[in-house]
Amino acid sequence: MKLTIPYGKDEKQILNIPEENFAGTIYPKDVHVGDERAEIRRALANPVGGPDLEKFLEGGKDIVFIVNDGTRPTPTCKVLDALAERMDLTKARYLVATGAHRAPTEEEYEFIFGRQYGKLKDRVHAHDAKKDKCVFLGKSKNGTEMHVNEIAVNADRLVIITSVEPHYFAGYTGGRKSFLPGVASYKTIEQNHFLAMKQEAQALVLDGNPVHEDMMDALRVVRDKPIFAIQIVLDRHQSVYRVEAGDLHASFAAAVDHANEVFSVAIKEKADVVVSVAPYPMDVDLYQSQKALDNGKWALKEGGTIIMVSKCREGIGHETFLQQLSLSSDPKAVLRNLAKEYKLGYHKAAKMAEIAVWGRIWTVTGLDPELISKANMRPFATVQEAVDAALAENKGAKVLINMDGSITVPRVG
Repeated sequence: MKLTIPYGKDEKQILNIPEENFAGTIYPKDVHVGDERAEIRRALANPVGGPDLEKFLEGGKDIVFIVNDGTRPTPTCKVLDALAERMDLTKARYLVATGAHRAPTEEEYEFIFGRQYGKLKDRVHAHDAKKDKCVFLGKSKNGTEMHVNEIAVNADRLVIITSVEPHYFAGYTGGRKSFLPGVASYKTIEQNHFLAMKQEAQALVLDGNPVHEDMMDALRVVRDKPIFAIQIVLDRHQSVYRVEAGDLHASFAAAVDHANEVFSVAIKEKADVVVSVAPYPMDVDLYQSQKALDNGKWALKEGGTIIMVSKCREGIGHETFLQQLSLSSDPKAVLRNLAKEYKLGYHKAAKMAEIAVWGRIWTVTGLDPELISKANMRPFATVQEAVDAALAENKGAKVLINMDGSITVPRVG
């Protein structure tokens, strides 16, 4: 079986697997996609709860859009093009929900705003979790101190443009995530992400998920703020599948149902070897690419090998988690160390260490092999070399390929 594996923005790697070892390739499920602009228009014209857009914006003096950063595939620009037919976009300000990420590059700004960027660029601000002035809004029931960017807090109308897909510890992206971590302070994000260390924090789970519950609490403290949400579910080719708009919670719930139609993929049985790919733009760094590992683990037999394929174009990301992974060659010892204190990024190390207890982690990245080795992962230059090495150890191994591992969640059944 000859397969083409995406690597970086434009590169490819070729992988040949003997037919007797090939367990299959999984992607997000194929769904029917119609006219993208028509779907966006439909959602705007038929909000799920709450007033329509024009009614919502009536009387607004300080309209702020919260949009995703460039590490997400959210087609913000397509939504803005549709909105431009219904409103003057220059009457609003635009807050990029970076969370604890860096500000977008110029190329990423062009991706986010598309042809609207030229006239909006002077009205755009990228949230800086460490430097921006944030307003304290109280504590969540878990004790998280809610500090949110004053631009969002002071706005009298908030419009959120986001996408909904599985998230490895928040259950799903979208909705409430635009606030926390999107435009929250670093301290608030750190406190919230500490909850990701708990076993209940996992993909496709909302009920009982402490991270999700904390994010919902963040919204409750701004419950009097008028919010209009536009939530997009993409298909496997990153085309617009469904859009839900209107009330934040109602549109999120509807979008979650659509996301499950696409991203929750049934498999017959777990595999000995799972190749999980973090495609562009989710391959920005190791910190973000970890999501492909976490999703891929659901398809891996105990004692098996998971091979993460990611260019990691900008390096490691938050180095804190890699340092923790490098403290011991025993992943159980890493988990014990992580339980002693928490800093932002430790949840990544914990999730990766949990996988390393279950099986082996191998990688195909553009990173320094020595760094990878110190963090208890085995580096390979190509995916072919990695798969060949796995088959040399176990000639009868079954190999499953998760082509969009960052958002595809396999489930046996």
